[in-house]
Amino acid sequence: MFNFKNKTLNKMTNFKTAVVRCEHFNAAHRLHNPNWTEEKNKETFGKCNNSNFHGHNYDLEVKVIGEVDVETGYVIDTKYLSDLIQAEVTDVFDHKNLNLDIPHFKELIPTTENIAITIFNILRPLIKQDLELKIKLYETSRNYVEYPG
Repeated sequence: MFNFKNKTLNKMTNFKTAVVRCEHFNAAHRLHNPNWTEEKNKETFGKCNNSNFHGHNYDLEVKVIGEVDVETGYVIDTKYLSDLIQAEVTDVFDHKNLNLDIPHFKELIPTTENIAITIFNILRPLIKQDLELKIKLYETSRNYVEYPG
């Protein structure tokens, strides 16, 4: 703890703390490899290869890990983290067709794995480099991806 009166530090070092922000977005996608035949796509992706797309209610957990700052008491300001996720992810992805509306997926199959990696790559440069970042993306309540794993 930082004592402003006598300016002494009583900091617990090497103890990392995780801050998790949960968000939600809805999006449609189609799993389809344009280099494959229709048969191979249907065999590999099944119902997820529907030519009319299908949607999910994605739940997103953004975890930031680091030491607590002695002056603020924060690992990261949760308002900043919330605003960042809103502006860079949920406002961009929510109620969109990932294949058609999101430039990241023009050449990348929008699997849950690729969506999680994309979200990580969007947020990583915007969060202090001394903080760890982890993404957990739920496609359904029973299927989720963590990146990095």
